[in-house]
Amino acid sequence: MEVNKNPEDLNKQNKLSHNLSNPVVNYLTVSKDVGSQLSNLLAQRKESCEGIRISVKTRGCSGLSYTIEYAIFEKNITKFDDIVLCKNNKNETIKIFIDPKASMFLIGSEMIFKSDELSSGFDFINPNEKGRCGCGESFKV
Repeated sequence: MEVNKNPEDLNKQNKLSHNLSNPVVNYLTVSKDVGSQLSNLLAQRKESCEGIRISVKTRGCSGLSYTIEYAIFEKNITKFDDIVLCKNNKNETIKIFIDPKASMFLIGSEMIFKSDELSSGFDFINPNEKGRCGCGESFKV
């Protein structure tokens, strides 16, 4: 499911309604299930935030690891971050900020929510990955 159909229209909407100059992109696909999980997490927060922020850090046996944190204007959002807009099951919009250092690793990827008997969390189906470590903590491209 691709959330952003026309980045130019979303970019214009973003600048007008959210008063941000960050570009809206569609290189990361996000499902409504992920949007709903994000909405639940954001609703539980006591501090206000703008959404979540995805970055990539060097760590683990394969070299790179995805990092997801709350996006806070004065703390970790930069003017260079891209934004992906996703919808939850109530059709509300959630903003996902993407660190410019992570964007090239996320092109063509899908963000999913996985849940089983023992754990649950967000993951990425990334066609650019060449491998993951055994525990799934890190990946290589």
